[in-house]
This record gives sequence, C-alpha cells and structure tokens, in this order.
Amino acid sequence: MLKDKTIRGANSANLALGVSSALVSMLLFSTMDATIKWLGGDYPVHQIMFFRCSLAFVPIFILLYRAGGIAALGTRQPLLHGVRSLLGLVAMGCAFYGFTTLPLADASSVFYTAPLLAVAFSVPILGEKVGVRRWVAVTIGLMGVMIIVRPGGNVFNLGGVAMLVAAVAVGVTSNVIRKLNQTDQAICITFYFTLSGAIVTSVACLWLGWNTPSGYDFFLLVCVGLLGGSAQYTLTLSFRYAQVGIIAPLKYLSIVVGGLLGFIIWDETPDGLTVFGIMIIIASGLYSMHRETQLARDRDYMDSGAFPRTIEYKNTNNYD
Repeated sequence: MLKDKTIRGANSANLALGVSSALVSMLLFSTMDATIKWLGGDYPVHQIMFFRCSLAFVPIFILLYRAGGIAALGTRQPLLHGVRSLLGLVAMGCAFYGFTTLPLADASSVFYTAPLLAVAFSVPILGEKVGVRRWVAVTIGLMGVMIIVRPGGNVFNLGGVAMLVAAVAVGVTSNVIRKLNQTDQAICITFYFTLSGAIVTSVACLWLGWNTPSGYDFFLLVCVGLLGGSAQYTLTLSFRYAQVGIIAPLKYLSIVVGGLLGFIIWDETPDGLTVFGIMIIIASGLYSMHRETQLARDRDYMDSGAFPRTIEYKNTNNYD
C-alpha cells in the first residue's frame, strides 16, 4: 500500500513537472514570437534568424553535456539531417516573416495547422495509415485556415502565404524528425539543425547585409535566441515527464497568448470570421491529437498481451 502511494506520488510529481514545463515553453515561444514581430520592422529576417540559431547553442550545449558529450552527435543518416535542416530553415524564415507582417493571433493559428499537416504527410513519408476520422479533422482544419486567409481578411497577403509555407515545411519536418529519431538522439538532431542555421544565416548576413542594432535592440535580439533555445529545452523536458497526449494540446494556448500580446502591444483585434477560423483549427487539432493518443493507447494495450492478438480492431484501421 505504501509503495503504491509512493509510486502515485512520484507519477503526480512527474506530471506536474511535465505540464509546468510545457506551459513555460509555450510562454517562452509566445514571447519570442512577439519579440520577433517587434524587431521585424527594423531588422531583416535573416539577421533575426542568426541570433535565434547562434544563441540557441547556450541551452543546447547544456543538453549535449547531459546526453554524454560529443558521442551523442554520431549519426547514420547525414543526408536526412541535411533535408531536415533545409526544411527547418525554410520554416523558420517563413514563420519569422509571417510574424513580422501578420497579427499575432492570425499568424499563430495558421502556423499551428502544422500538426494536422504532419498527419497528412505521415502517409507518403512514413507509410502510416490514416483513417477517415483523422482525414476529416485535417480537412476541417484546413477549411479553418482558408477562412482566416480569405480575400479581404488580415492574412490575405504575402505574410499569410509565408506562414502557410512554414506550416507545410513544419508538417514535413515533423515526419523527417521521426525517421531520424529511429537512429539518432534528439540532441543530435537539434544540434545539427542549429549548426546549419547558424552557418547559413551567417553567410546571409555577410551577403544580404547587416543592420547594426542599438543597445536595447541588441538585447532583444539576444533574447530571441535565448528564448527560443530555452523554450525548446523546456518543451523537451515536458515530453520526458508527461505523455504527448497531455502536452501537445497545451501548445494551442500560444494562439490565445499571441492574441493577448497582439491586443496589448499593437491593439490587434481579430474579426468574427477570423475567430471562427481559429476555433476550427484548434478543435481539429485537439481532436486529431486525442484520436492519435487513443490509438497509441490501444496499440500498447494489445502489445502488452492483455488483449488477444487474434482479435483485431478492424474498424480502427479504416476510421481512425
């Protein structure tokens, strides 16, 4: 009895740590997005990306040390790391541009269609089976995007297109990372992407130009890197202590926080149709995550031997 209480107490503590880490990560990412928007009018995207990648090495080196040092950087798939880095840089560049040109709530909502797109891209990239229910969720979520980026809306511009490209790139990247996770450690994947980003953006700053920041702006640019790296670290920590099904839905709070920051700082107020589109995207994303978590739980139950393998969930394969 005492042992069971001890285990339950430890699980509760881990869950609390996981959820609190996820909330901190969400706040850090939202603050970073707002900082990027603030700086976007005075500094080119490639320069902001340079600070984001370079300063992110601070938390990354901490993670690398805890993962065993240089030995953790061994990889069997260097070409796939190149693909992941390219897609990641496209996503980062387009997202940063989108954040500088769009209302924060609108930009965040379009960007967070990436999990839905990841479901769609898992079919050609990973060969996974996606049933009718999740395809419906993906389709409805994309309808929400079309409502937000409709002609005459705040997002019907180049920034909206850039954010859509970023969401697609993240959707593909998510599946590429899953393939890399089969052979490489998470810190290895993060390190090579950040290294590639630092190199590419350094060249871009030399080639496309550099706008020397003032003291306060330099501080904000440094914050972009530290916020991004710290947010990634706390997000990684959250997945260590809590299930994906619990953590993943919390990311949609970023849309709410982004909307609040946009209203407080820039007096941004989304119209009724935009709010409706945002609600559709959030609902579709949450349902897709719920369904994926439910299916993973069913597979674990069958793998445990508690459910006879001779019995199949025939409808699950068609309607998941």
